[in-house]
Amino acid sequence: MDVFSSLGDGFLIAFTLQNLGLALVGCFLGTIIGALPGLGPSNGVAILIPLAFTLGLPATPALILLTSVYYGAMYGGRISSILLNIPGDEPAMMTTLDGFPMAKKGQAGEALAISGIASFVGSFFATWGLVFLAPQLVKVALLFGPGEYFALFALAFATLGGMASRNQAKAALAAGLGLGIAMIGVDGQTGVPRFAFGEVHLYDGIDFLVAIVGLFALSEVFLFIERRGTPEASDAAGKVKIGRITPPAAMLNRTWWAMARGTVVGFVAGVLPGAGASLGSFMAYALEKKVSDKDGTFGKGDPRGVAAPEAGNNASAGGALVPMLALGVPGSGTTAVLLAMLLALNITPGPLLFTKNPDVVWGLIAALFIGNVMLLLMNIPLVGLFVRVLLVPTKYLMPAVAMISFVGIYGISGSTFDLMVMILFGVVGWALRKLDVPLVPVILGVLLGNQMEVNLRREMTIANGEWLALFDSWLSIGLWTFAIVGFLLPIVIGRRARFRPARSTATEGIDPD
Repeated sequence: MDVFSSLGDGFLIAFTLQNLGLALVGCFLGTIIGALPGLGPSNGVAILIPLAFTLGLPATPALILLTSVYYGAMYGGRISSILLNIPGDEPAMMTTLDGFPMAKKGQAGEALAISGIASFVGSFFATWGLVFLAPQLVKVALLFGPGEYFALFALAFATLGGMASRNQAKAALAAGLGLGIAMIGVDGQTGVPRFAFGEVHLYDGIDFLVAIVGLFALSEVFLFIERRGTPEASDAAGKVKIGRITPPAAMLNRTWWAMARGTVVGFVAGVLPGAGASLGSFMAYALEKKVSDKDGTFGKGDPRGVAAPEAGNNASAGGALVPMLALGVPGSGTTAVLLAMLLALNITPGPLLFTKNPDVVWGLIAALFIGNVMLLLMNIPLVGLFVRVLLVPTKYLMPAVAMISFVGIYGISGSTFDLMVMILFGVVGWALRKLDVPLVPVILGVLLGNQMEVNLRREMTIANGEWLALFDSWLSIGLWTFAIVGFLLPIVIGRRARFRPARSTATEGIDPD
């Protein structure tokens, strides 16, 4: 086939000493960047763009370096999620739900190994999807207009309750809080400031990184300060069990289908322009929970709850390259940075890219395959090194987490105001955790709220304010149907679960005769 011959030419380009070295360096740096709370792939790629220009790299080697950082950061985001309950980046949020409970049960090594294997599976098959399915999936992506995107985001919020919390009301409250935070800043359509209270620094809105680092990292520090000196804190510091470094065969067999489903869902989410890896990991976790959580083990350290979102977010990374390369439309924030890099190199992504610059496209795709293998070989042996983080006493670890949070945010924004906002989010996160309100819906509200509003306004502008336009296609109707079912199903199941124990208690001790 022509695809295989083109891919073979790509491997000839990628298998040079310079390109292999750049891929290895990019994978290593990306893993470290992904593991640092608050950075993530988009910032890592953006930070290294000046380095690529400084070294005077041509287009293909520069892209190989940056996409290796991209994939490496998607791998690395799981490390702090599992070990510290602090997502390295936004797609790794879902990994905290079962990864951190596994670490607390003494299965940190197994959780890291499972997540590494799931990341490889998601990335590997997503790269094949990029090779074969790009034309077909681009056609599907073109069916999504503003109304369909709004329905897709509504589906995400409608299923938050059953995914992130046992309490639908608290999950809805958290999602509403996140959407409210997303509204802060200058209205993009009218230019009028909203909820800024005269503070110029808020005109650009709340930076997502400031919110996620405050809610997760600083709230963890505040909880430690509150618990210090208690038996719970001392046990956490001194009695951590590392567990096995490699997962048992039974655990691998149990998670294969979770990886497969997460890969498919994540890749499709990545192909949709603007959806990104965050939605891919969320949808992968939500689907796996609905399919596999028969015994209520998700959220308590189920390895399938680690495998599904990790496969999903890494598959999204590969899927997001499809619209960027084929249409010139970035599928995520990181591919938007890569798109800027291509344009700076006078290369225009789009339908003609595969014919005008085949060496760039196929060399990049071949390097993705090589980088996936490098990351798998690099991450599995280093699981033991990552788990050693758990042996650091909490009284030393938490100040380090706070220092990394402050230095990282200030290094990105250079604003002391952002540091104060981050502290405020830390206090809010501490209060929400004390009230048992889930943090994930807040973060997803901040992340998706702006896109949700923009797509709603676009659809209303096109339809002259006619609300029925939100339901005028079979795709949007299907998404709204899934949203309603996804919202009501956990409520119905929860009521039945509460009713059955009550009935059995009422009849307990009664002689059937």
